[in-house]
Amino acid sequence: MKINHSIQIQDNKLKHFLNIKSLPKAHILEIISRAEDIHNNNKISKYPNKVVASLFFEPSTRTKTTFELASKKISADFINIDISNSSTSKGESILDMIKTIEAMSCQMFVVRHSVPGTAHYIAESVSNNISVINAGDGSNEHPTQAMLDMFTIKKHKGRFDDLKVSIVGDILHSRVAKSLIYSLNILGTREINIIGPENLIPENYNKMSVNYFSDMNKGIENADVIIMLRLQKERMHDALISMDSYYDDYGLNKNRLEYAKSDVIVMHPGPINRGIEIESSVADGPNSVILNQVSYGISVRMAIMSMLFDNN
Repeated sequence: MKINHSIQIQDNKLKHFLNIKSLPKAHILEIISRAEDIHNNNKISKYPNKVVASLFFEPSTRTKTTFELASKKISADFINIDISNSSTSKGESILDMIKTIEAMSCQMFVVRHSVPGTAHYIAESVSNNISVINAGDGSNEHPTQAMLDMFTIKKHKGRFDDLKVSIVGDILHSRVAKSLIYSLNILGTREINIIGPENLIPENYNKMSVNYFSDMNKGIENADVIIMLRLQKERMHDALISMDSYYDDYGLNKNRLEYAKSDVIVMHPGPINRGIEIESSVADGPNSVILNQVSYGISVRMAIMSMLFDNN
Protein backbone atom coordinates (compact mmCIF):
# COMPACT_ATOMS: atom_id res chain seq x y z
CA MET A 1 0.00 0.00 0.00
CA LYS A 2 1.44 3.36 -1.05
CA ILE A 3 1.98 5.69 1.90
CA ASN A 4 1.16 9.39 1.60
CA HIS A 5 3.43 11.14 4.11
CA SER A 6 2.01 14.61 3.44
CA ILE A 7 -1.39 14.21 5.05
CA GLN A 8 -0.45 14.27 8.74
CA ILE A 9 0.61 17.94 8.79
CA GLN A 10 -1.92 20.50 7.51
CA ASP A 11 -1.45 24.27 7.82
CA ASN A 12 1.67 23.53 9.91
CA LYS A 13 -0.49 21.73 12.48
CA LEU A 14 -0.64 18.06 13.41
CA LYS A 15 -3.82 16.75 11.76
CA HIS A 16 -3.11 13.01 12.10
CA PHE A 17 -0.34 11.12 13.89
CA LEU A 18 0.78 8.52 11.37
CA ASN A 19 4.57 8.33 11.24
CA ILE A 20 7.79 9.79 12.56
CA LYS A 21 9.62 9.78 9.24
CA SER A 22 7.93 12.96 7.99
CA LEU A 23 7.31 14.59 11.37
CA PRO A 24 9.00 17.98 11.89
CA LYS A 25 11.30 18.30 14.90
CA ALA A 26 9.15 21.10 16.34
CA HIS A 27 6.16 18.75 16.61
CA ILE A 28 8.23 16.05 18.31
CA LEU A 29 9.46 18.59 20.86
CA GLU A 30 5.92 19.88 21.41
CA ILE A 31 4.67 16.36 22.15
CA ILE A 32 7.52 15.83 24.63
CA SER A 33 6.79 19.19 26.28
CA ARG A 34 3.06 18.49 26.57
CA ALA A 35 3.75 15.03 27.95
CA GLU A 36 6.07 16.56 30.55
CA ASP A 37 3.34 18.97 31.68
CA ILE A 38 0.83 16.14 31.86
CA HIS A 39 3.23 13.83 33.70
CA ASN A 40 3.91 16.55 36.26
CA ASN A 41 0.16 17.28 36.57
CA ASN A 42 0.80 20.85 35.47
CA LYS A 43 -1.77 20.94 32.69
CA ILE A 44 -4.30 18.30 31.66
CA SER A 45 -6.88 19.47 29.13
CA LYS A 46 -10.29 17.78 29.14
CA TYR A 47 -12.39 16.78 26.11
CA PRO A 48 -15.69 15.47 27.50
CA ASN A 49 -17.55 15.67 24.19
CA LYS A 50 -15.00 13.74 22.13
CA VAL A 51 -15.27 10.08 21.11
CA VAL A 52 -12.27 7.86 20.33
CA ALA A 53 -12.74 4.56 18.46
CA SER A 54 -10.21 1.76 18.86
CA LEU A 55 -9.62 -0.26 15.67
CA PHE A 56 -7.08 -2.96 16.53
CA PHE A 57 -6.87 -5.51 13.73
CA GLU A 58 -3.85 -6.99 15.54
CA PRO A 59 -3.77 -8.05 19.21
CA SER A 60 -2.25 -5.68 21.74
CA THR A 61 -2.20 -5.27 25.49
CA ARG A 62 0.07 -2.35 26.41
CA THR A 63 -0.72 -0.05 23.51
CA LYS A 64 -4.48 -0.56 23.55
CA THR A 65 -4.72 -0.29 27.33
CA THR A 66 -2.63 2.89 27.51
CA PHE A 67 -4.73 4.52 24.78
CA GLU A 68 -7.88 3.65 26.69
CA LEU A 69 -6.48 5.02 29.95
CA ALA A 70 -5.22 8.13 28.15
CA SER A 71 -8.68 8.75 26.69
CA LYS A 72 -10.34 8.44 30.07
CA LYS A 73 -7.83 10.78 31.71
CA ILE A 74 -8.71 13.52 29.22
CA SER A 75 -12.43 12.75 29.70
CA ALA A 76 -13.00 11.46 26.16
CA ASP A 77 -15.24 8.45 25.53
CA PHE A 78 -13.37 5.36 24.31
CA ILE A 79 -15.12 2.77 22.16
CA ASN A 80 -13.59 -0.68 21.68
CA ILE A 81 -14.58 -2.10 18.32
CA ASP A 82 -14.54 -5.91 18.43
CA ILE A 83 -12.80 -6.49 15.11
CA SER A 84 -12.98 -10.29 15.34
CA ASN A 85 -16.77 -10.11 15.41
CA SER A 86 -17.18 -7.02 13.27
CA SER A 87 -18.76 -6.92 9.85
CA THR A 88 -15.29 -6.76 8.23
CA SER A 89 -14.95 -10.44 9.07
CA LYS A 90 -18.13 -10.99 7.06
CA GLY A 91 -16.78 -9.26 3.97
CA GLU A 92 -17.38 -5.57 4.62
CA SER A 93 -14.43 -3.38 3.62
CA ILE A 94 -12.44 -1.37 6.14
CA LEU A 95 -13.63 1.82 4.48
CA ASP A 96 -17.30 0.81 4.81
CA MET A 97 -16.74 0.09 8.50
CA ILE A 98 -14.98 3.44 8.98
CA LYS A 99 -17.87 5.33 7.41
CA THR A 100 -20.33 3.48 9.66
CA ILE A 101 -18.35 4.43 12.77
CA GLU A 102 -18.06 8.03 11.51
CA ALA A 103 -21.86 8.19 11.55
CA MET A 104 -21.69 7.51 15.31
CA SER A 105 -19.99 10.92 15.78
CA CYS A 106 -16.45 9.69 16.49
CA GLN A 107 -13.71 12.30 16.30
CA MET A 108 -10.65 10.02 16.42
CA PHE A 109 -9.61 6.56 15.25
CA VAL A 110 -6.71 4.65 16.81
CA VAL A 111 -5.66 2.04 14.26
CA ARG A 112 -3.39 -1.01 14.45
CA HIS A 113 -3.10 -3.22 11.38
CA SER A 114 -0.72 -5.80 9.93
CA VAL A 115 -0.61 -4.09 6.52
CA PRO A 116 1.81 -1.12 6.26
CA GLY A 117 0.04 2.09 5.33
CA THR A 118 -3.44 1.15 6.56
CA ALA A 119 -3.65 4.06 9.00
CA HIS A 120 -2.57 6.43 6.21
CA TYR A 121 -5.24 5.00 3.91
CA ILE A 122 -7.90 5.53 6.56
CA ALA A 123 -6.66 9.08 7.24
CA GLU A 124 -7.04 9.90 3.54
CA SER A 125 -10.59 8.56 3.57
CA VAL A 126 -12.14 10.02 6.72
CA SER A 127 -14.05 13.28 7.06
CA ASN A 128 -12.11 16.46 7.75
CA ASN A 129 -13.16 16.64 11.42
CA ILE A 130 -11.59 13.25 12.26
CA SER A 131 -8.01 12.48 13.27
CA VAL A 132 -6.28 9.12 12.88
CA ILE A 133 -3.50 7.76 15.10
CA ASN A 134 -1.27 4.97 13.86
CA ALA A 135 -0.85 2.44 16.68
CA GLY A 136 1.40 0.24 14.54
CA ASP A 137 1.17 -0.76 10.87
CA GLY A 138 2.89 -4.02 10.00
CA SER A 139 6.66 -3.67 9.96
CA ASN A 140 6.43 -0.02 8.90
CA GLU A 141 6.20 2.25 11.99
CA HIS A 142 4.96 2.50 15.57
CA PRO A 143 5.14 6.27 16.12
CA THR A 144 3.51 6.58 19.55
CA GLN A 145 5.92 3.95 20.95
CA ALA A 146 8.83 5.97 19.57
CA MET A 147 7.49 9.12 21.23
CA LEU A 148 7.18 7.48 24.63
CA ASP A 149 10.73 6.18 24.15
CA MET A 150 11.95 9.70 23.34
CA PHE A 151 10.15 10.99 26.42
CA THR A 152 11.81 8.26 28.51
CA ILE A 153 15.27 9.20 27.24
CA LYS A 154 14.62 12.92 27.82
CA LYS A 155 13.29 12.19 31.31
CA HIS A 156 16.30 10.11 32.37
CA LYS A 157 19.11 11.66 30.31
CA GLY A 158 17.85 15.19 29.78
CA ARG A 159 19.18 15.44 26.23
CA PHE A 160 19.71 13.71 22.88
CA ASP A 161 22.58 15.45 21.10
CA ASP A 162 25.59 13.85 22.80
CA LEU A 163 24.13 10.42 23.52
CA LYS A 164 25.19 7.02 22.24
CA VAL A 165 22.11 4.84 21.74
CA SER A 166 22.32 1.12 20.97
CA ILE A 167 19.29 -0.73 19.55
CA VAL A 168 19.57 -4.51 19.78
CA GLY A 169 17.68 -7.32 18.08
CA ASP A 170 15.26 -7.81 15.22
CA ILE A 171 15.68 -4.52 13.37
CA LEU A 172 14.38 -5.99 10.11
CA HIS A 173 10.83 -6.72 11.28
CA SER A 174 10.54 -4.10 14.04
CA ARG A 175 8.28 -1.11 13.39
CA VAL A 176 9.46 0.18 16.77
CA ALA A 177 13.09 0.21 15.59
CA LYS A 178 12.28 2.18 12.45
CA SER A 179 10.32 4.85 14.34
CA LEU A 180 13.07 4.99 16.97
CA ILE A 181 15.80 5.55 14.39
CA TYR A 182 13.80 8.28 12.63
CA SER A 183 13.13 10.02 15.98
CA LEU A 184 16.71 9.86 17.20
CA ASN A 185 18.06 11.22 13.93
CA ILE A 186 15.54 14.08 13.85
CA LEU A 187 16.50 14.99 17.43
CA GLY A 188 20.21 15.01 16.55
CA THR A 189 21.45 12.01 18.55
CA ARG A 190 25.23 11.78 18.21
CA GLU A 191 25.56 8.03 17.63
CA ILE A 192 22.97 5.35 16.86
CA ASN A 193 24.12 1.72 16.77
CA ILE A 194 22.02 -1.19 15.56
CA ILE A 195 23.06 -4.65 16.71
CA GLY A 196 21.90 -8.10 15.70
CA PRO A 197 22.47 -11.04 13.37
CA GLU A 198 22.98 -9.94 9.77
CA ASN A 199 19.79 -11.58 8.52
CA LEU A 200 17.74 -9.49 10.98
CA ILE A 201 19.19 -6.20 9.70
CA PRO A 202 17.58 -4.26 6.80
CA GLU A 203 19.62 -4.31 3.59
CA ASN A 204 19.35 -0.52 3.34
CA TYR A 205 20.63 0.17 6.87
CA ASN A 206 23.48 2.25 5.43
CA LYS A 207 20.84 4.81 4.39
CA MET A 208 19.48 5.10 7.94
CA SER A 209 22.35 7.10 9.53
CA VAL A 210 23.24 4.25 11.89
CA ASN A 211 26.25 2.06 12.61
CA TYR A 212 25.81 -1.71 12.34
CA PHE A 213 27.51 -4.18 14.71
CA SER A 214 27.19 -7.95 14.60
CA ASP A 215 29.21 -8.10 17.84
CA MET A 216 26.97 -7.01 20.71
CA ASN A 217 29.76 -6.21 23.14
CA LYS A 218 31.27 -3.73 20.68
CA GLY A 219 27.88 -2.31 19.78
CA ILE A 220 26.92 -1.42 23.35
CA GLU A 221 30.38 -0.28 24.46
CA ASN A 222 30.06 3.04 26.34
CA ALA A 223 26.37 3.27 25.48
CA ASP A 224 24.19 5.79 27.31
CA VAL A 225 20.99 4.01 26.28
CA ILE A 226 20.37 0.37 25.34
CA ILE A 227 17.04 -0.47 23.72
CA MET A 228 16.30 -4.19 23.48
CA LEU A 229 13.75 -5.28 20.89
CA ARG A 230 11.29 -8.14 20.95
CA LEU A 231 11.97 -10.90 18.45
CA GLN A 232 9.16 -10.61 15.90
CA LYS A 233 8.67 -14.37 15.62
CA GLU A 234 5.20 -13.96 14.11
CA ARG A 235 6.75 -12.01 11.20
CA MET A 236 9.58 -14.47 10.58
CA HIS A 237 8.39 -16.69 7.77
CA ASP A 238 11.62 -18.69 7.71
CA ALA A 239 13.99 -19.96 10.36
CA LEU A 240 16.08 -16.78 10.23
CA ILE A 241 17.84 -17.39 13.53
CA SER A 242 18.50 -20.09 16.07
CA MET A 243 16.67 -19.37 19.32
CA ASP A 244 19.19 -21.60 21.08
CA SER A 245 22.15 -19.37 20.22
CA TYR A 246 20.39 -15.98 20.09
CA TYR A 247 20.59 -15.33 23.83
CA ASP A 248 24.28 -16.27 23.93
CA ASP A 249 25.04 -13.80 21.15
CA TYR A 250 22.55 -11.00 21.74
CA GLY A 251 20.90 -11.43 25.12
CA LEU A 252 21.50 -8.64 27.63
CA ASN A 253 22.84 -9.95 30.92
CA LYS A 254 24.73 -8.44 33.86
CA ASN A 255 28.16 -9.29 32.48
CA ARG A 256 27.40 -7.78 29.09
CA LEU A 257 25.92 -4.65 30.69
CA GLU A 258 29.40 -3.87 32.06
CA TYR A 259 30.48 -2.80 28.54
CA ALA A 260 28.05 0.14 28.65
CA LYS A 261 28.35 3.25 30.82
CA SER A 262 27.62 2.74 34.50
CA ASP A 263 24.56 5.01 34.30
CA VAL A 264 23.18 3.42 31.12
CA ILE A 265 19.42 3.07 30.95
CA VAL A 266 17.92 -0.16 29.60
CA MET A 267 14.67 0.00 27.64
CA HIS A 268 12.33 -2.50 25.97
CA PRO A 269 9.01 -1.85 24.16
CA GLY A 270 7.54 -5.11 25.52
CA PRO A 271 6.42 -7.71 25.89
CA ILE A 272 9.75 -9.07 27.12
CA ASN A 273 10.99 -12.53 26.22
CA ARG A 274 12.99 -13.18 29.39
CA GLY A 275 15.96 -15.46 28.90
CA ILE A 276 15.92 -14.84 25.15
CA GLU A 277 16.37 -11.07 24.77
CA ILE A 278 17.20 -10.04 28.31
CA GLU A 279 18.09 -11.54 31.67
CA SER A 280 15.54 -10.97 34.44
CA SER A 281 18.16 -9.45 36.73
CA VAL A 282 18.73 -6.74 34.11
CA ALA A 283 15.07 -6.26 33.16
CA ASP A 284 14.24 -5.76 36.85
CA GLY A 285 17.55 -4.15 37.82
CA PRO A 286 18.58 -0.58 38.73
CA ASN A 287 19.43 0.41 35.14
CA SER A 288 16.05 -0.68 33.78
CA VAL A 289 13.39 1.92 32.95
CA ILE A 290 11.08 -0.59 31.24
CA LEU A 291 8.17 -0.09 33.64
CA ASN A 292 8.72 3.67 33.49
CA GLN A 293 8.16 3.44 29.74
CA VAL A 294 4.73 1.92 30.32
CA SER A 295 3.79 4.70 32.74
CA TYR A 296 5.13 7.44 30.46
CA GLY A 297 3.16 5.96 27.57
CA ILE A 298 -0.09 7.18 29.09
CA SER A 299 1.17 10.77 29.38
CA VAL A 300 2.60 10.75 25.85
CA ARG A 301 -0.57 9.40 24.30
CA MET A 302 -2.61 11.96 26.24
CA ALA A 303 -0.32 14.65 24.80
CA ILE A 304 -0.75 13.41 21.22
CA MET A 305 -4.51 13.09 21.52
CA SER A 306 -4.85 16.55 23.07
CA MET A 307 -2.78 18.10 20.26
CA LEU A 308 -4.99 16.50 17.64
CA PHE A 309 -8.20 17.56 19.37
CA ASP A 310 -6.89 21.11 19.76
CA ASN A 311 -5.95 21.29 16.07
CA ASN A 312 -9.31 19.99 14.86
